[in-house]
Amino acid sequence: MTSIALFGAGGKMGYRLAKNLKGSRFDVRHVELSDAGKARLKDDLGLSCVDADSALSGADVVVLAVPDTAIGKVAAGIVDKLAAGTIVIVLDAAAPAAGHLPKRDDLTYFVTHPCHPPIFNDETDPAAKRDFFGGVAAKQHIVSALMQGPEEHFALGEEVAKVIWAPVMRSHRVTVEQIALLEPGLSETVCASLLMVMRQAMDECVARGVPKEAARDFLLGHMNVLGAVIFEETPGVFSDACNKAIEFGIPVLMKDDWKKVFEPEEIAESIRRIT
Repeated sequence: MTSIALFGAGGKMGYRLAKNLKGSRFDVRHVELSDAGKARLKDDLGLSCVDADSALSGADVVVLAVPDTAIGKVAAGIVDKLAAGTIVIVLDAAAPAAGHLPKRDDLTYFVTHPCHPPIFNDETDPAAKRDFFGGVAAKQHIVSALMQGPEEHFALGEEVAKVIWAPVMRSHRVTVEQIALLEPGLSETVCASLLMVMRQAMDECVARGVPKEAARDFLLGHMNVLGAVIFEETPGVFSDACNKAIEFGIPVLMKDDWKKVFEPEEIAESIRRIT
């Protein structure tokens, strides 16, 4: 049986992974430092924790479900205890891209991250419809990268990724650099920022007298139909008035050089701030 050492098993992310790995074909050893995390695993999932050395003994895979800022410290603390050929899985590209993983050419580094359940979906189960993060009931896509290691290790890394992020639809193979473009670049620097601007715009309408519920309903409904057209979920075209508004709106709202956020040095600086 393939053995997995899950570090941070009782944390916010680790708990999700521990729950999905329970009952899988993997032999999972749970490592958690906090008493609250240990109690949560025991009380909610019936899982016991072990110390790091016991977890790492003979482990085929090590999953680091710890914050980006702790990846380097945790990895450095265990790297000398890992057997050659061990697969180390990290759940975000930030720390690997920043060079926080210890240099050992005989280890495999695998990075995986969820896309989260898409806005446009076919979910009908109430639990799935309210699973916005994913990994519980709603289907989602994932991205994964083999940062270093033999090609045959990708299959095992992807298998683990599909279990921890289940239920999974498409599994995309990309590079670590491409994941970094997607996050923080696309998803946080651009998408989260513009969504925050849209929220602020809604609040401005409310401040100018529009009832909040009406403004929210109007905005979310238009995000749905406009997004469906823009992202080719459905065929359609905008009205002349809408196209004129877009033609005027983009240069008012966006700097001409806004795409520089995707330049390598900008991505590197964003990752530096995160880690």
